[in-house]
Amino acid sequence: MREKSARQPAPSGSAPRERNQTNQGPRRRVAPPDGTAAEAFYYLKQMNNETDMVVVLDNGEQLRGNIEWYDRSCLKVNREGEPNLLIFKHSIKYMYKAEEESE
Repeated sequence: MREKSARQPAPSGSAPRERNQTNQGPRRRVAPPDGTAAEAFYYLKQMNNETDMVVVLDNGEQLRGNIEWYDRSCLKVNREGEPNLLIFKHSIKYMYKAEEESE
């Protein structure tokens, strides 16, 4: 009869055994990116073309002007004959091109 060999416990204080690279178990999924580049692409396109925009705020107020710059939380809107505005994105309901208004 053959005796079953029992695994010997690792002596205390020794380093853990290295895992084989191909046998690491299930891989964790990489988290998706925070956002797409679609928003940045849209803002850059409107800025480069100096497109007149209508920005509608949460309270229904409409602001007209073109986008000078943007960052993660704000837009700077240049207006003719009126002060330029720094608008927080969270207060914007939606925006559209001013030329679409006449259609």
